[in-house]
Amino acid sequence: MLDALRWLALEVKSLDRARGFYAGTLDLPVERADEREVALGAGDVSLVLRRPQLPPRGGLHTHFAFAVPAGEYDRWYDRLARSYDLTEREFGSAKSLYLYDPDGNCVELGQRDVGGEGIGGIFEVVLEVSDLERATGFYTSLGFEVVDRGDDRRRVRLGGPVDLELWEPQLGIADARGGVHVDLGFETDGNPGLAVDAVLNRASKVTMVDGDVRITDPDGHHLTFC
Repeated sequence: MLDALRWLALEVKSLDRARGFYAGTLDLPVERADEREVALGAGDVSLVLRRPQLPPRGGLHTHFAFAVPAGEYDRWYDRLARSYDLTEREFGSAKSLYLYDPDGNCVELGQRDVGGEGIGGIFEVVLEVSDLERATGFYTSLGFEVVDRGDDRRRVRLGGPVDLELWEPQLGIADARGGVHVDLGFETDGNPGLAVDAVLNRASKVTMVDGDVRITDPDGHHLTFC
């Protein structure tokens, strides 16, 4: 139903400062830029930095994860540790490091089996939700599958075109929080209406945007089906 993540948008106060972090510190190439937003390439996904003007504004204090080739992880750690107070965790045989961007988003760089050099995509986004079971039902209707539940029963991990973690309000690793009013774009199998129909009776809002369909979930997150 949903084939791939196309973009993740973040709300930023200063486009120049945020662009400096993602393009300068993390080496993401700029795809397009204007006075309202800057889009950078992260593998096949666009990371969109957006000034808070018209909705959807982009997410606030969003925790998300970039994939980096396993063999490049130590180089990234050494490079970033010179300027940032990093947190590091191991998940089985894979490591992740955590740091904050200038707008308070918790950025994870995690070892993944990706080719090439540099950042190879976004593999996880964390959404803050007010009702965990309601949010889980909403996203599983879109084809996501539950792969893990937190021991405290206040978080759920879903597998899909991108891993989604649904968190009730809380602090995670590196004091990360789930994002609010996060804006995500998804490629569909050529029929975005099928995805809309799956959650139409639970969506807060449905809008047509240049041939695509944008819905707002019960927690105020924006999903565009392309």
